[in-house]
Amino acid sequence: MFGSLDFIYMPSADVAADLRHFTEVGGGRLVFAIEAFGTRVAMLELSAEGPAILLAGHLEGDVSVLVYRVEDLERAGAELAERGWEPEVRSGIPHGPLHSYRAPGGQRLALYQLTRPETAARLEGRRDF
Repeated sequence: MFGSLDFIYMPSADVAADLRHFTEVGGGRLVFAIEAFGTRVAMLELSAEGPAILLAGHLEGDVSVLVYRVEDLERAGAELAERGWEPEVRSGIPHGPLHSYRAPGGQRLALYQLTRPETAARLEGRRDF
């Protein structure tokens, strides 16, 4: 069911400062830094193999979200529901629809379906802040 781990969504109280730290101190490569819908999100790569890091100003809490790609989001969601795991949130990311889940221990993960593959090229190099 689970495909590749494509993103790690990390909550950030100051996306610009965290982005500077990850690029200047951590040596990460900035992919994009966008400001839209009242929040800031920055993507960076720490390694060529991935997953990409997404620093998100709108993500609540202190726990990161592991974002896995699936071939069919509705089918994967139904399979998890059959096992008793309902999504906390049904939403989306620029790459496609997403369902997020919280484990009993507080861990967070999400499943998404890549329905807009052109998004990566469209956002590459964008810098709003």
